[in-house]
Amino acid sequence: MEKHGIEKIKTIGDAYMAAGGLPTPNRTHALDVLRAALEIRDFIAEGKARKAALGLPYFEIRIGVHTGSVVAGIVGVKKFQYDIWGDTVNTASRMESSGEVGRVNISEATYALVKGEPGLTFISRGKVQAKGKGEMEMYFVERG
Repeated sequence: MEKHGIEKIKTIGDAYMAAGGLPTPNRTHALDVLRAALEIRDFIAEGKARKAALGLPYFEIRIGVHTGSVVAGIVGVKKFQYDIWGDTVNTASRMESSGEVGRVNISEATYALVKGEPGLTFISRGKVQAKGKGEMEMYFVERG
């Protein structure tokens, strides 16, 4: 996260939440997050391949990314924690749950910010049903 300027927010069960452009806004937040996401995906895939070759259990991952505004603040009285809330957080969660194992799934809002970036390719998934959100335009991201 530090390498890409991403703020780790928290873990929630087996989920990991992080955000770009926080606490200091920047113009590269969407690209920063995608670079981190692809690096994490590749790291997990390499571990899976090594463990599968040895017949050992392995970990798999789905990654979802959405771009938008959030409410951010400090929670707690005795133990402080930085947290974020809002529809953007919920939509990012839907990008993850609507994705596929080993893939980075992004929303149309994120796609609009990064679609011209060299070194990335995008696979349109069309409109995909997202729980509580209806149909949403989604894209898989790959290096390429």
